[in-house]
Amino acid sequence: MQPHVARAMNAPPVVEAPGHSAVSPDKEGAVLQHEQIETSPYAGTPDLSALARRREGRIDTVSVADLLRNSFVYPPHSILEDVKLVTPGFDADTDMRETPSFRFLFRERDRSRRKRGSDADWVGAYHRLLCDAVTESCEGMHSPWLLQSGGKDSTTLAIAAAEAKPETVCITYLGGREEDEVASARTIATTLGLRHESLVCDPGRAYDRYVAIAPRMPLLTADFALLSYVDLATEVATGGGDGVMDGLGSDWYFGMALQSQQRMLAALARGLRLPFSLSELPLIDRSFTLCFVLSSLEMRRVERLFPGSRFSDAEVDELFGREVSHLSRARLATFQQELESAESPSEWRAMVASISGGAAAFAKGLYTLEAMSLRPAYPFCNGRLRDWVHQEVPRDLLVDPATRDNKVLVRQHIATRFRDLPYVSRKGSFRFDLRGLAKTRFDQVHAFAEQANSLLPGATRWLERNRHRLDNKYHASKFYLLAVILPWITARGDDARQLP
Repeated sequence: MQPHVARAMNAPPVVEAPGHSAVSPDKEGAVLQHEQIETSPYAGTPDLSALARRREGRIDTVSVADLLRNSFVYPPHSILEDVKLVTPGFDADTDMRETPSFRFLFRERDRSRRKRGSDADWVGAYHRLLCDAVTESCEGMHSPWLLQSGGKDSTTLAIAAAEAKPETVCITYLGGREEDEVASARTIATTLGLRHESLVCDPGRAYDRYVAIAPRMPLLTADFALLSYVDLATEVATGGGDGVMDGLGSDWYFGMALQSQQRMLAALARGLRLPFSLSELPLIDRSFTLCFVLSSLEMRRVERLFPGSRFSDAEVDELFGREVSHLSRARLATFQQELESAESPSEWRAMVASISGGAAAFAKGLYTLEAMSLRPAYPFCNGRLRDWVHQEVPRDLLVDPATRDNKVLVRQHIATRFRDLPYVSRKGSFRFDLRGLAKTRFDQVHAFAEQANSLLPGATRWLERNRHRLDNKYHASKFYLLAVILPWITARGDDARQLP
């Protein structure tokens, strides 16, 4: 798989159905230029420089609905009508404005069926390839910082970085009260001889940092880790770092077992359309669990596995003041054929994760780092490492057939240096204080909503009606989505007011 550069496409004016981007003339009659950007780190380091220089372009209304419903824009679309993205699973040689075909990159049928050999040093080979991947992805960086969540991926990366890039600085984020991995992460880093820093979430500070860079972010995602990522990246830049090493990219080719909780949530999803007022009824509005169940009933199976609590279709239409949500829901059809071809629940789970991961997980870093002139590094996307794991490593070193634990090989690699650390049994993540954000920045977000009234006339009404409910994390999650979307929209100025 070879790297692709951003490409611009000129095309004559066409008329398309509502909710799909179209080429249209500007005020002088000239044809606007379409951009098609390769944003898959599996194909090389994405080049967003064309977007960084670009300030024109109409906001895609349906993409805003995507953000409200799912927290990311369904690929290959972007927040701008005339920019399409080639995320993992799409062919960069295909025009994404036509009928792009999605194909999951890591089908189980393509994996090796061999059993592990008693004389093969799988851990040693993995270590060498991971060290090479760290070296190649960080080439040219003088001071890379590793986002060290305390989980398996960041720990195995720290082991490789200590050998291949010993100048790496590890940084851990304490985002909420649920779990504190700072002590474990610090032990890992210092034992390996790496410098360790930590950052405690201050939602107001993180939001202020996001608002400051939003005008420079080329595109938009509303990933629930975006604000913590911006907070961390600002700390990296302040600390003299020139790049960020991120442990994304290995879940899909190692395999993802469908956990019992995920099975239950998928079964709960019914695709119903319920009145949005149900979650605002007395007693229900104070219960995260009841609100979550109601919202799950309104989603389809795939959508329920996307992270976070999000706006229902009825709420999205209320925010727009017209029916838009069905156009967002229709975009899932691009992936339906591939999802239906999944040969196991775990493969289906990995496919779902690849849809959101390609459009949200990678995007939050790429857009943030582009705005801050920092370089991204995704060692797990390295071609040699990726293909070796997917095609050569025995299946029982990917997912344990007895326990269903994933990344057995990674666990064994970690065990060569550390034992009995909590990150192995309790997955770490960058959490964010959603309720604290609503408490400290409500008035600011309300002001943004007033500025974006032409796009989302119902946003101010939603905020005012639900202000007293934002101590419930379910409603605070929706506030978060507005808090991320609105400042980016208002920063577009006249482009936001061009919306139909």
